[in-house]
Amino acid sequence: MALQPGAPSADPNQYKYELQCHLGGGDFDTDCLAVVVDCKNGPDGNDGIPVVWLKAPAGVPNPTWTYHSGPTCLFDPRPEDLLPRIAAMIQTEFQRLPVAAGSVTAQPSPHTLRGAETNFFAEATEQQFDITILAQKVHVVAKPVQYTWSYGDGTSLGPQTAAGGPLPQDRWGEKTATSHVYTQTGDFPVVLTTHFQGTYSVNGGPPLPIPGQGQFSSPPQTVSVWRSITRNYADDCLRNPQGQGCPGVVPPAP
Repeated sequence: MALQPGAPSADPNQYKYELQCHLGGGDFDTDCLAVVVDCKNGPDGNDGIPVVWLKAPAGVPNPTWTYHSGPTCLFDPRPEDLLPRIAAMIQTEFQRLPVAAGSVTAQPSPHTLRGAETNFFAEATEQQFDITILAQKVHVVAKPVQYTWSYGDGTSLGPQTAAGGPLPQDRWGEKTATSHVYTQTGDFPVVLTTHFQGTYSVNGGPPLPIPGQGQFSSPPQTVSVWRSITRNYADDCLRNPQGQGCPGVVPPAP
Protein backbone atom coordinates (compact mmCIF):
# COMPACT_ATOMS: atom_id res chain seq x y z
CA MET A 1 0.00 0.00 0.00
CA ALA A 2 1.80 3.16 -1.17
CA LEU A 3 1.24 6.65 0.24
CA GLN A 4 2.08 9.85 -1.56
CA PRO A 5 1.30 12.95 0.53
CA GLY A 6 -0.66 15.52 -1.43
CA ALA A 7 1.58 18.50 -0.67
CA PRO A 8 5.03 19.01 -2.23
CA SER A 9 7.82 17.61 -0.08
CA ALA A 10 11.58 17.45 0.01
CA ASP A 11 11.32 13.72 0.74
CA PRO A 12 12.79 11.98 -2.34
CA ASN A 13 11.03 8.67 -1.57
CA GLN A 14 7.64 7.06 -1.69
CA TYR A 15 6.73 4.27 0.72
CA LYS A 16 4.59 1.18 1.03
CA TYR A 17 4.20 -1.66 3.50
CA GLU A 18 4.00 -5.41 2.94
CA LEU A 19 3.28 -8.32 5.27
CA GLN A 20 6.46 -9.16 7.17
CA CYS A 21 6.89 -12.65 5.73
CA HIS A 22 5.18 -12.16 2.38
CA LEU A 23 7.13 -13.40 -0.65
CA GLY A 24 4.53 -12.46 -3.26
CA GLY A 25 1.42 -14.15 -4.54
CA GLY A 26 0.21 -16.58 -1.89
CA ASP A 27 3.69 -17.57 -0.74
CA PHE A 28 5.21 -16.88 2.68
CA ASP A 29 8.71 -17.25 4.06
CA THR A 30 8.33 -20.14 6.50
CA ASP A 31 11.56 -19.32 8.34
CA CYS A 32 10.32 -15.76 8.81
CA LEU A 33 6.98 -16.97 10.16
CA ALA A 34 8.81 -18.54 13.10
CA VAL A 35 10.04 -15.12 14.28
CA VAL A 36 7.19 -12.92 13.12
CA VAL A 37 6.59 -9.84 15.27
CA ASP A 38 3.76 -10.23 17.81
CA CYS A 39 0.84 -7.98 16.89
CA LYS A 40 -1.73 -9.24 19.37
CA ASN A 41 -3.80 -7.08 21.70
CA GLY A 42 -3.42 -3.76 19.93
CA PRO A 43 -4.52 -0.37 21.31
CA ASP A 44 -8.15 -1.16 20.42
CA GLY A 45 -7.97 -4.71 21.79
CA ASN A 46 -7.80 -6.26 18.32
CA ASP A 47 -4.91 -8.06 16.68
CA GLY A 48 -2.82 -6.29 14.07
CA ILE A 49 -0.77 -7.37 11.09
CA PRO A 50 3.06 -7.54 11.02
CA VAL A 51 4.52 -5.43 8.21
CA VAL A 52 7.80 -4.14 6.86
CA TRP A 53 8.20 -0.74 5.19
CA LEU A 54 9.67 -0.44 1.70
CA LYS A 55 10.88 2.64 -0.15
CA ALA A 56 11.43 3.70 -3.76
CA PRO A 57 12.25 6.97 -5.53
CA ALA A 58 9.23 9.27 -5.59
CA GLY A 59 7.46 9.74 -8.91
CA VAL A 60 8.94 6.63 -10.53
CA PRO A 61 6.25 4.34 -12.03
CA ASN A 62 6.60 0.64 -11.25
CA PRO A 63 9.75 1.23 -9.18
CA THR A 64 12.07 -1.26 -7.56
CA TRP A 65 11.19 -1.33 -3.86
CA THR A 66 13.89 -1.75 -1.21
CA TYR A 67 13.75 -2.32 2.53
CA HIS A 68 13.35 0.79 4.70
CA SER A 69 12.39 -0.26 8.24
CA GLY A 70 10.43 -2.72 10.37
CA PRO A 71 8.99 -5.11 11.13
CA THR A 72 6.24 -3.29 12.98
CA CYS A 73 2.48 -3.64 13.43
CA LEU A 74 -0.62 -2.10 11.91
CA PHE A 75 -3.80 -2.31 13.97
CA ASP A 76 -6.91 -1.64 11.93
CA PRO A 77 -9.79 -3.65 10.44
CA ARG A 78 -9.12 -1.93 7.09
CA PRO A 79 -5.31 -1.81 6.81
CA GLU A 80 -5.46 -1.43 3.04
CA ASP A 81 -6.50 2.24 3.33
CA LEU A 82 -5.25 3.02 6.84
CA LEU A 83 -2.43 5.36 5.81
CA PRO A 84 -4.57 7.54 3.53
CA ARG A 85 -7.12 7.91 6.34
CA ILE A 86 -4.40 8.99 8.78
CA ALA A 87 -2.92 11.32 6.15
CA ALA A 88 -6.33 13.02 5.81
CA MET A 89 -6.37 13.72 9.56
CA ILE A 90 -2.74 14.47 10.36
CA GLN A 91 -2.68 18.20 9.54
CA THR A 92 -5.62 18.91 11.87
CA GLU A 93 -4.11 16.75 14.59
CA PHE A 94 -0.77 18.54 14.17
CA GLN A 95 -2.34 21.93 14.82
CA ARG A 96 -3.95 20.58 18.01
CA LEU A 97 -0.66 19.48 19.55
CA PRO A 98 0.63 21.40 22.61
CA VAL A 99 3.60 22.74 20.67
CA ALA A 100 5.55 25.39 22.61
CA ALA A 101 5.39 28.43 20.37
CA GLY A 102 8.77 29.79 21.33
CA SER A 103 9.73 32.96 23.16
CA VAL A 104 10.44 36.49 21.97
CA THR A 105 13.03 38.78 23.54
CA ALA A 106 13.37 42.53 23.02
CA GLN A 107 16.55 44.57 23.44
CA PRO A 108 16.26 46.86 25.32
CA SER A 109 13.39 45.50 27.42
CA PRO A 110 10.92 46.03 29.03
CA HIS A 111 11.46 49.69 28.07
CA THR A 112 12.67 51.01 24.75
CA LEU A 113 12.83 54.42 23.08
CA ARG A 114 10.63 55.94 20.43
CA GLY A 115 12.48 56.35 17.14
CA ALA A 116 15.21 53.86 18.04
CA GLU A 117 15.81 50.37 16.68
CA THR A 118 14.53 47.73 19.11
CA ASN A 119 16.08 44.34 18.46
CA PHE A 120 13.74 41.33 18.65
CA PHE A 121 14.77 37.70 18.44
CA ALA A 122 12.99 34.35 18.74
CA GLU A 123 13.96 31.13 20.46
CA ALA A 124 12.11 27.93 19.52
CA THR A 125 13.11 24.27 19.61
CA GLU A 126 12.31 21.06 17.79
CA GLN A 127 9.68 19.04 19.67
CA GLN A 128 8.44 15.45 19.54
CA PHE A 129 5.05 13.96 20.41
CA ASP A 130 3.52 10.50 20.59
CA ILE A 131 -0.21 10.43 19.84
CA THR A 132 -2.81 7.88 18.81
CA ILE A 133 -4.80 8.19 15.57
CA LEU A 134 -7.27 5.49 14.53
CA ALA A 135 -5.78 3.25 17.25
CA GLN A 136 -2.28 3.58 15.71
CA LYS A 137 0.79 4.89 17.47
CA VAL A 138 1.87 8.02 15.61
CA HIS A 139 5.17 9.79 16.35
CA VAL A 140 5.25 13.47 15.36
CA VAL A 141 8.31 15.71 15.05
CA ALA A 142 7.73 19.49 14.89
CA LYS A 143 10.60 21.66 13.68
CA PRO A 144 10.52 25.49 13.74
CA VAL A 145 11.13 26.86 10.25
CA GLN A 146 9.70 30.41 10.09
CA TYR A 147 8.78 33.30 12.37
CA THR A 148 6.29 36.17 12.29
CA TRP A 149 6.38 39.12 14.69
CA SER A 150 3.34 41.30 15.42
CA TYR A 151 4.81 44.41 17.05
CA GLY A 152 1.57 45.60 18.61
CA ASP A 153 1.45 48.94 16.79
CA GLY A 154 -0.28 47.62 13.68
CA THR A 155 2.90 46.49 11.93
CA SER A 156 4.35 43.01 11.53
CA LEU A 157 7.33 41.20 10.04
CA GLY A 158 7.35 37.78 8.39
CA PRO A 159 6.95 34.98 7.97
CA GLN A 160 10.69 34.70 7.49
CA THR A 161 13.32 32.09 8.26
CA ALA A 162 15.54 34.44 10.28
CA ALA A 163 14.94 34.12 14.02
CA GLY A 164 17.28 36.98 14.86
CA GLY A 165 19.74 36.89 17.72
CA PRO A 166 20.93 38.83 20.78
CA LEU A 167 23.18 41.88 20.59
CA PRO A 168 25.71 42.90 23.24
CA GLN A 169 24.46 45.87 25.23
CA ASP A 170 26.94 48.28 23.67
CA ARG A 171 25.33 47.58 20.28
CA TRP A 172 21.70 48.09 21.32
CA GLY A 173 20.02 50.46 18.88
CA GLU A 174 21.59 48.90 15.78
CA LYS A 175 19.30 47.85 12.94
CA THR A 176 18.97 44.07 12.56
CA ALA A 177 16.97 41.72 10.32
CA THR A 178 14.28 41.50 13.01
CA SER A 179 14.43 44.94 14.67
CA HIS A 180 11.59 47.46 14.73
CA VAL A 181 11.25 51.23 15.22
CA TYR A 182 8.26 52.49 17.20
CA THR A 183 7.05 55.94 16.15
CA GLN A 184 4.71 56.43 19.12
CA THR A 185 5.06 56.10 22.87
CA GLY A 186 2.92 53.67 24.87
CA ASP A 187 2.63 50.01 25.80
CA PHE A 188 2.57 47.55 22.90
CA PRO A 189 1.77 43.80 23.04
CA VAL A 190 4.32 41.90 20.95
CA VAL A 191 3.28 38.45 19.72
CA LEU A 192 5.59 35.89 18.11
CA THR A 193 4.05 33.28 15.82
CA THR A 194 6.33 30.34 15.08
CA HIS A 195 5.66 28.23 12.01
CA PHE A 196 6.50 24.54 12.45
CA GLN A 197 7.04 21.94 9.74
CA GLY A 198 6.20 18.42 10.82
CA THR A 199 6.79 14.78 10.00
CA TYR A 200 4.92 11.76 11.31
CA SER A 201 5.52 8.03 11.42
CA VAL A 202 2.91 5.32 11.98
CA ASN A 203 3.82 2.42 14.28
CA GLY A 204 7.54 2.94 13.77
CA GLY A 205 7.27 3.34 10.00
CA PRO A 206 9.14 5.87 7.87
CA PRO A 207 8.80 9.61 8.61
CA LEU A 208 6.26 11.20 6.28
CA PRO A 209 5.90 14.96 5.72
CA ILE A 210 2.87 16.74 7.16
CA PRO A 211 1.36 19.02 4.49
CA GLY A 212 1.49 22.74 5.23
CA GLN A 213 2.69 24.20 8.51
CA GLY A 214 1.42 24.40 12.06
CA GLN A 215 1.30 27.95 13.43
CA PHE A 216 1.61 28.54 17.17
CA SER A 217 1.59 31.97 18.85
CA SER A 218 3.26 33.03 22.09
CA PRO A 219 1.41 35.02 24.78
CA PRO A 220 1.70 38.80 24.24
CA GLN A 221 4.79 40.43 25.75
CA THR A 222 4.38 44.10 26.62
CA VAL A 223 7.05 46.53 25.46
CA SER A 224 6.88 50.07 26.89
CA VAL A 225 8.04 52.74 24.47
CA TRP A 226 9.33 55.95 26.05
CA ARG A 227 10.50 59.18 24.54
CA SER A 228 13.99 60.56 25.04
CA ILE A 229 14.70 64.19 25.99
CA THR A 230 18.02 65.87 25.19
CA ARG A 231 19.20 69.06 26.94
CA ASN A 232 22.46 70.96 26.62
CA TYR A 233 24.18 72.38 29.72
CA ALA A 234 27.02 74.89 29.97
CA ASP A 235 28.58 73.42 33.14
CA ASP A 236 29.33 69.97 34.43
CA CYS A 237 28.31 68.82 37.92
CA LEU A 238 31.77 69.54 39.38
CA ARG A 239 31.52 73.21 38.49
CA ASN A 240 27.81 73.55 39.23
CA PRO A 241 26.49 70.76 41.54
CA GLN A 242 23.02 72.33 41.45
CA GLY A 243 22.83 72.25 37.66
CA GLN A 244 20.15 70.32 35.81
CA GLY A 245 21.01 66.67 35.31
CA CYS A 246 23.21 66.52 38.43
CA PRO A 247 22.52 64.02 41.22
CA GLY A 248 19.74 65.15 43.58
CA VAL A 249 18.47 67.89 41.27
CA VAL A 250 14.83 67.60 40.25
CA PRO A 251 14.54 67.73 36.44
CA PRO A 252 12.23 70.31 34.87
CA ALA A 253 8.79 69.28 33.66
CA PRO A 254 8.84 67.99 30.08
